[in-house]
Amino acid sequence: MAEPLPDLNGLSLAEIAKLAGEARLPPVESWNPAHCGPSDMRIARDGTWFHQGSPIGRPAMVKLFSTILRREADGSFVLVTPVEKLDIEVEDAPFVAVEVKSEGEGNRRSLAFRLNTGDLIVAGPDHPLRFEERADGPHPYLLVRKGLEALVARPVYYELANIALDEGATPPGVWSGGMFFPVA
Repeated sequence: MAEPLPDLNGLSLAEIAKLAGEARLPPVESWNPAHCGPSDMRIARDGTWFHQGSPIGRPAMVKLFSTILRREADGSFVLVTPVEKLDIEVEDAPFVAVEVKSEGEGNRRSLAFRLNTGDLIVAGPDHPLRFEERADGPHPYLLVRKGLEALVARPVYYELANIALDEGATPPGVWSGGMFFPVA
């Protein structure tokens, strides 16, 4: 049985950073098998994973597949193992940041995010935030790992916007891990 996800509110940022640092991922960047074709899988904009048109209902399966996801140099996404490489369609970003915890103030603030896969990411130099302006409003993203981003869910974006407004920086933005990220 899967271990329950820790409650972000009950953890300090140091504890969250430790948990994030302990995450071990397969070395997908070093695997270069022949391309085998499509996987018949898709990741919807809301972070739901589908196989042959049906949602994957087991969170453990989604978590497993997310660990072998890689972005190719041409911008496409693949699921890769040492022996095969399969295309996967990603509508926006492969992950969604569904929760944030803030600790500290100003340039001493740290922001920890929980992804829809349960992964924990602390924003900073290795995991920057970026905000892309589109016709339907801002689209905030968090770098998860090489070429893979998380779309920041709208409620989490509103939390970030409130932090930025409360701090009154010009331009509006948030600090995390010693870096300033303009919100606009």
